[in-house]
Amino acid sequence: MTFGRFVNSLFGGPAPEATPTVVDDVPAAATLSEDEQTAQALDDLRSTVRRAGRELPTLLSSRLGQIDDVLRDVVATIAAQGASTEQRVLLEAMVRDYIPTPLHAFLALPERDRTDDSAATALFADQLELLEGTVRDMLNQVRIGAIEELSTHGRFLADKFQAPDPGLTLGGR
Repeated sequence: MTFGRFVNSLFGGPAPEATPTVVDDVPAAATLSEDEQTAQALDDLRSTVRRAGRELPTLLSSRLGQIDDVLRDVVATIAAQGASTEQRVLLEAMVRDYIPTPLHAFLALPERDRTDDSAATALFADQLELLEGTVRDMLNQVRIGAIEELSTHGRFLADKFQAPDPGLTLGGR
């Protein structure tokens, strides 16, 4: 019930006509491709890390920056040459969950637990090291997959357009 209807019901006036809700635009995320949405989520993650500023020890800021650089290579490579569904799901999980969730948990810790030599910093640094290795492996797999696909396609074309066998000519010549 809108406020106008409520007031009119108290004082016995007629209920105002309902005004239609107009949706001005389709949400921006609905118009973006999957690759563009992943790139946007990566930009959001970068912004979160930058906003954290001094709350992050240098080791973690550095690791997060390195991971961001490799993830950007993965996103660009996938956008240019494609990837398997599994690789896309893993990329999406890293950008939207595997990095932001522990980052937000770390930032929620008291300041004394976010020092350069704290146990929490060491644990998060270890997690980031594993993630970075996984991201680098994924980038390599995407690149190898594209090379393999190109090689398979090249073999197909070579077989298809290879010179015909002279014994298979028609017309009895």
